[in-house]
Amino acid sequence: MSTEASGARAAGGRGERGDAVSGDANGNRAEAAPGGAAVSLRAVSVSFGRHRVVRDVTLDLPAKRVTALVGPSGCGKTTILRAVNRLHDDTGGRVSGQVLVGDLDVYARDTRPELVRSRVGMVFQRPNPFPTMSIFDNVVAGLRLNGVRAKRVLQEAAEAALHQAALWDLVKDRLHAPALRLSGGQQQRLCIARALAVEPEVLLMDEPCSALDPIATAKIEELITHLAADVTIGLVTHNMFQATRVSHYTAFFLLGEDRATGELIEYGPTPQLFHDPHDERTRAYVSGEVG
Repeated sequence: MSTEASGARAAGGRGERGDAVSGDANGNRAEAAPGGAAVSLRAVSVSFGRHRVVRDVTLDLPAKRVTALVGPSGCGKTTILRAVNRLHDDTGGRVSGQVLVGDLDVYARDTRPELVRSRVGMVFQRPNPFPTMSIFDNVVAGLRLNGVRAKRVLQEAAEAALHQAALWDLVKDRLHAPALRLSGGQQQRLCIARALAVEPEVLLMDEPCSALDPIATAKIEELITHLAADVTIGLVTHNMFQATRVSHYTAFFLLGEDRATGELIEYGPTPQLFHDPHDERTRAYVSGEVG
């Protein structure tokens, strides 16, 4: 059930050695990431009706790294994250520009949303296990949707995903218990396991700790760090400390001069962006002067 291997990427997102490179609103180029980009966005804008929510975002998510998207509420972070997984298809959003997941052109006419979502997993702000399903059935729901029926395959996939989500030891003796009997933090790890069961190349996480207590948050952060060895992670967070703890790269978003449309202001290695940003607006935000 392995996902397709990543192939050639867009030439516009490459350094001389094929490494991932991104720009920001000032034309600054971030340090190249080894291994290239798992996701490339080129001049991506998202509109709902006549309102353009976010505009002209050019950004790479380096492979097997954590990239944090930070900035004030309403500046387009979640909108961009959801564009990668074609989640705006069902909400009337219109995406322009180019989004690549490996060699897959996400918005090409012949690209099916189901193919994109088999390669890009999503974890939402609040834990959302399927309430009528058991722990086991939650984990393998995506596989069954993709037509997998063999019991042994489902069992092996569930165990592997639960191990990855650091949940196996807690639930191995109650796999057929209702998922809602788990605590909030355990439910969120179950949702992560559900996303991992289909073996995605990319895992998008939209404020995955916002509804959790500090202990559960610490466990999710430890899990994110562990998963990045195998999966590319895009993480939306309002917690600046969380971004510094778990991410390798950070993209800072802010509303533009019209106060209505989000823009990518700066992108780079996390230590650089927080300690030596290129843009004064970034410095003011990460230092707490504004925001």
